[in-house]
Amino acid sequence: GRHPRVAGALAAVGALLKVWPALVLVGMRGRGPWVAAAVSGAGLAALFAVSMPGAFAFLTFQRERGVEVESLGSLVFHVARHFGWEGGVLLNYGSMEFLGPHVDTVGTVSLALSAVAFGWLLLWRVRASRSASHRFAAHTAADAAFVAVLMFTVTSRVISPQYLVWLVGLGAVCRCFRASRMRVPVALVLAATPLTALEFPLLFADVVASTPFGITLLSVRNGLLVAATLLAARALWRGTVRRGTPAPAERPAPLTRAAPADTPTGAP
Repeated sequence: GRHPRVAGALAAVGALLKVWPALVLVGMRGRGPWVAAAVSGAGLAALFAVSMPGAFAFLTFQRERGVEVESLGSLVFHVARHFGWEGGVLLNYGSMEFLGPHVDTVGTVSLALSAVAFGWLLLWRVRASRSASHRFAAHTAADAAFVAVLMFTVTSRVISPQYLVWLVGLGAVCRCFRASRMRVPVALVLAATPLTALEFPLLFADVVASTPFGITLLSVRNGLLVAATLLAARALWRGTVRRGTPAPAERPAPLTRAAPADTPTGAP
């Protein structure tokens, strides 16, 4: 962008409000945005800590969360309820979550998948930075942010309808660039959006009760998000990471003047 440091500072402000805006830094080239984000974020965090005691208490609350009924991991318990699972759904930390046997295990798996996603993004960043500069184009920042938010959405213990708002917004930015490779993933997210509006709030009772219709609706929506994530990650990698090491250029053969077409073979 034209003002990378401003973008970095704004990302830090957004991250302090809702965490995920920090992911827009993943695809930004150079140190400027990262330094601006670190300085701005540290300054604001210190200000909040001094002026607003308990401002970061929500970080410790995350440890006690269950598995939200709309998340990818929740499908395990939606199905398990029909086979005698002894847990239930309760309002917990502002959302309807599964609480009971093995919820901690699924939550741990979700966190592990988020760690894998972070590792993949880190690897992509390193490999893409080492590739030819022209492969790290203007649209790369938007594409990378879209992929990052997708990854952390599907691996999260919570998938709130607001997450789709974030994805639709990022997808719109991607589609502003003709060279963006996110056309199909964005289309899948758009297909998942009305299903999200259908399962919440219109048919949320079916989801909470784990009815066959609610499970089917949730499976289709989450399946679209998983497909979008895999395709988006594949497209981002192929579009920015150079495959292997380019072979050394061969020395061109010396140019010789071709004989006229009507010159007989062996003519001087």
